[in-house]
Amino acid sequence: MQSKLIHSHQFDVGNPVAERNTRIAVLLTFVMMIAEIIGGYYFGSMALLADGWHMSTHALALGLSAAAYAMARKYAQDGRFAFGTWKIEVLGGYTSAIFLVLVAGLMFYQSAERLISPIQIHYDEAIAVAVVGLVVNLVCAWLLGDHHDHHHHHHHGHDHHHDLNLRSAYIHVLTDAATSVLAIVALFGGKLLGASWLDPVMGIVGGVLVSAWAVKLIRESAKVLLDAHMDDPVVEEIKEAIELLDPKSRIVDLHVWRVGKGKYSVIVAIEGSLTPQGVRDALSIHEELVHITAEIN
Repeated sequence: MQSKLIHSHQFDVGNPVAERNTRIAVLLTFVMMIAEIIGGYYFGSMALLADGWHMSTHALALGLSAAAYAMARKYAQDGRFAFGTWKIEVLGGYTSAIFLVLVAGLMFYQSAERLISPIQIHYDEAIAVAVVGLVVNLVCAWLLGDHHDHHHHHHHGHDHHHDLNLRSAYIHVLTDAATSVLAIVALFGGKLLGASWLDPVMGIVGGVLVSAWAVKLIRESAKVLLDAHMDDPVVEEIKEAIELLDPKSRIVDLHVWRVGKGKYSVIVAIEGSLTPQGVRDALSIHEELVHITAEIN
């Protein structure tokens, strides 16, 4: 007979506004992707074509982000997930970051190819498509901005309240916007100065930018997935709280990991005369600690 749990282990309420806006961004990105790929081929712009092709992976990655939100919501009450489904969203962010690395590789390859074998560029038409692409990207960036995900928490000097799935989607459209700007600069430079080499060079610059953002996002999301949080400031706060409660007591085992945006679970074993309830009461003043298990030896 299965016993009923006395409290929920779903520590993250989700982000319904971000989920809706991500779906809208998927649609806008897909439409613009088709326009830029066709425009890049037809008008001979490598920067525009690179932006269109890497936008295709962004459309796929944004779709993945939307799916991650839906799955996290669908399985929120599934008892198989010991600490809720929030990490489904983080996994979506991590996978999206991998797509960004592939995007950067594609941009490097195509730009190098165009440097070696330049072709004629129809500047006016390519600029028009690139400008429309930039507008679409800026709209998507606004939709996916973190302005819907702010909460009034005591941050304790660290910044873990962000939605990593939303951030990955935001970085995807932000890289699109940046590469659109680079494409426009390159196309104007080629048109006004005759510097056609600017087009593929800007594609390479865009690849470097995308790579940097991708690596940062991979590190952030991987840290969550691997529960690598024993260097977070909250760990020292836990140690200080125990020491203030009883300087003679000693922590013999401590595990801290994230279970939501800005939320942690902690297991602590202590040698001393404290009581488990006393430890839980002392640690509960830190609102980011949402699941506390204390053992006294």
